[in-house]
Amino acid sequence: MNLVIDIGNNYFKLAVFSDETLLFNESGKTTALEESILELIKDFPMVKFALISNVSNISDSTIKKILNSKDIKIFDFASSLKLPFTVKYETIETLGNDRLALVAAAVKLYPNSNNLIIDAGTCLTADFISDKNIYFGGMISPGIEMRYKSLKNYTARLPKLKKSNNFKFPADSTSGSIHAGVVGGVLNEISGFTKQLINKYKNVNIILTGGDAEFLSKTLKITIFANQNFILEGLNSILNLNKY
Repeated sequence: MNLVIDIGNNYFKLAVFSDETLLFNESGKTTALEESILELIKDFPMVKFALISNVSNISDSTIKKILNSKDIKIFDFASSLKLPFTVKYETIETLGNDRLALVAAAVKLYPNSNNLIIDAGTCLTADFISDKNIYFGGMISPGIEMRYKSLKNYTARLPKLKKSNNFKFPADSTSGSIHAGVVGGVLNEISGFTKQLINKYKNVNIILTGGDAEFLSKTLKITIFANQNFILEGLNSILNLNKY
């Protein structure tokens, strides 16, 4: 059995797979991760392999000690890790593990296709892999919540608003202008990059995932709405490629 763990800036996801079959998954705040791991090991003593993706500042050393105590072989993201695609990225040592996992999931679920994976979470990322299985990289920008917070934190009078896709442009109020700038800006950013790739590659799958995916999907009409286990599927795909 495989255990895959995705540690984000504020939340974690984990899952147990038997080969490619999902047996169990859980998510929660990162502060509860160690307790969840201990419970999981009790419930799934047949776990033999683990892959951890950690893009946070939180140390995963305690988690590794727990897994090592149960003789679970742990794989770390490193240059020696085999990936199910070719990477054309100049600074792969700085490339987020979560982005690699999302691309791996796209390769597994939508093979031999041009795929643009948009992850709308703390940050907004977009990653492109061609139908030749070549990963070209993408872009990173602030996520929706980060944009709202920055307007409050870096100005004297602008308020912190809750996200809303109920806006128009031109907006005729300050709150409407903020929503148009934040949410409308994200939507136009996604649409712009999407059109750029479609003009070049014609057929492109637009895969939307992340915490704000459902919110954005109400307005974006050109996407495949990925399931909540998308990144876990990608991590498991990478683990299966490396464990033997």
